[in-house]
Amino acid sequence: MDKFIVSARKYRPVTFDTVVGQPNITLTLKNAIRNNHLAQAFLFTGPRGVGKTTTARILAKTINCDNISKNIEACDSCPSCKSFIDGNSMNIYELDAASNNSVDDIRALVEQVRYPPHLGKYKIYIIDEVHMLSANAFNAFLKTLEEPPYYAIFILATTEKHKIIPTILSRCQIFDFNRISVEDIVKQLKNIAEKEGVEAEEDALHVIAQKADGALRDSLSIFDQLVSFTGKKLTYKDVIANLNILDYDYYFKITDDLLAGNFSSILLTFNEILNKGFDAHNFINGLASHFRDLLVCKEESTLVLLEVSSNVREKYSVQSRFCESSWLLNQLEQAGKADINFKAAKNQRLHIELTLLKMCSAFSSEMEPVKKKAELTINQPPVAAKINPVIAAKDPVHVSASVSASVSVSTSVPAPALVQPEIPKEPVVASSPVKEEIASSPSIRKTVSISGKKKADVEKISEVKSADAVPEINTPFEIEKLTEYWTQYAAGLHDEGRMALHFAMIKRKPEIENESIVTFTVDNVALEKDLNENKTSLLAFLRKNLSNYSIDLNVKVEASPLTNENPYTPSEKFKKLAEKNPLINELKKKFDLEIEY
Repeated sequence: MDKFIVSARKYRPVTFDTVVGQPNITLTLKNAIRNNHLAQAFLFTGPRGVGKTTTARILAKTINCDNISKNIEACDSCPSCKSFIDGNSMNIYELDAASNNSVDDIRALVEQVRYPPHLGKYKIYIIDEVHMLSANAFNAFLKTLEEPPYYAIFILATTEKHKIIPTILSRCQIFDFNRISVEDIVKQLKNIAEKEGVEAEEDALHVIAQKADGALRDSLSIFDQLVSFTGKKLTYKDVIANLNILDYDYYFKITDDLLAGNFSSILLTFNEILNKGFDAHNFINGLASHFRDLLVCKEESTLVLLEVSSNVREKYSVQSRFCESSWLLNQLEQAGKADINFKAAKNQRLHIELTLLKMCSAFSSEMEPVKKKAELTINQPPVAAKINPVIAAKDPVHVSASVSASVSVSTSVPAPALVQPEIPKEPVVASSPVKEEIASSPSIRKTVSISGKKKADVEKISEVKSADAVPEINTPFEIEKLTEYWTQYAAGLHDEGRMALHFAMIKRKPEIENESIVTFTVDNVALEKDLNENKTSLLAFLRKNLSNYSIDLNVKVEASPLTNENPYTPSEKFKKLAEKNPLINELKKKFDLEIEY
């Protein structure tokens, strides 16, 4: 019976070109060899399993090779290369600093440096985990590292560069190894699977690559483990079952239920996840990552940040069409709060369930979804045309229009279908295209312009931004009415738990400038940023209730002299108390206390 060799050793790179995921480093080293610009000391640093020691060995073998190729690769046939491959080279020394970290060990190494190589040009010393050397050992090594003999080259490798003293760092050329990307790991796993005769699904290899967290060696260890479990066929279901990873489908299903406002299905799905042994804390973090990936899919330029297979990427792309960016940001905020407060919760399951219900309620109140899936076709005359606001904002709109006849809008609605809200009828001006107001949420307004264009041209129309189509209603308003609706919006922030912005909005009153410009003053830049982030939602609320769509908001910063005297948020209160008694900070650190909001 042949002895089994793990994939991490069997398929370890032996040339610069086979090193995975570090093209800049290998190119720099090859150019240094080609131009004879080799330093006397190198420091390879980076996370585990990214090729530091492997690259050090390839460098050591190549610079001693007698027949280096034009591509700067070792020949593997000269006496120096053969002795290296057989493991009995007298010119390459490897030292594990984790177990040889004393001054005596370094003195013995320095003593060896005195003798020149008997075969080849250089004597190479590879010191792995160099950060484990003691302070005295580092000091004993300094002089030799700075002024070694012409034939001595030191290659230091570490995962913790910050633990190495600056005097050592200043004497080395430093190469920072990056985490290996998911795509590079998947590509390498595919090659190995083909060589080993293993039939592997792409989704399965992507899960392995993500689990490895940028370490190729870890991914190969997981690959060997799964091949032992499944045999010669590696499937996605077998991988997630063996690695105890929650299936993507659960996150897609929960998101669909959130979009449909299905409370009961969400709780039942979460119960099923817990019954399968998954941790609630990992689940809420995974759900937050799912919302992040959906947000990434909203723009084509950020799709490169989505590290999943093509099949899963398509699922994300479809579901992201039904999720507003503002809604996704709100869900991410809810998931973040649940993550932060998880360890402090007495009933952690209830804590996550309440978070899920809040997520569901937020969508139900804004988007008015229905709990069934259907296809909806709308045909209305121009004067009273109605368009489902959420669907129009997410799917391409197919329009066939005639100015003198009627406007017909046909929209195919993938699940989940959404309720079509009533939209006020407005007269159509004959000389301009038909404008229809679309209000997908209290914070978002969109319009779709329909003109007598050919169907093929209109199908290319993308989502219309709210700034491009504003209803022409500019009813004058008084400061009393403005203050009333301003306070109502601030009360909604209080219900959402956004206390800092709530208190800032009720602390001062807004002012009217130039009839439609609302000016508001805040105490600091942080509140200015927070209010500007909510500017779209606030303006939509004020414009609708005041029937004036020319309203704009101007936020100013003016430090309040009462801010330090009258703190109104928990963090400011704690800071005020800590100024009076610094021991409060020590108490907070000692008992690992947190400020409740």
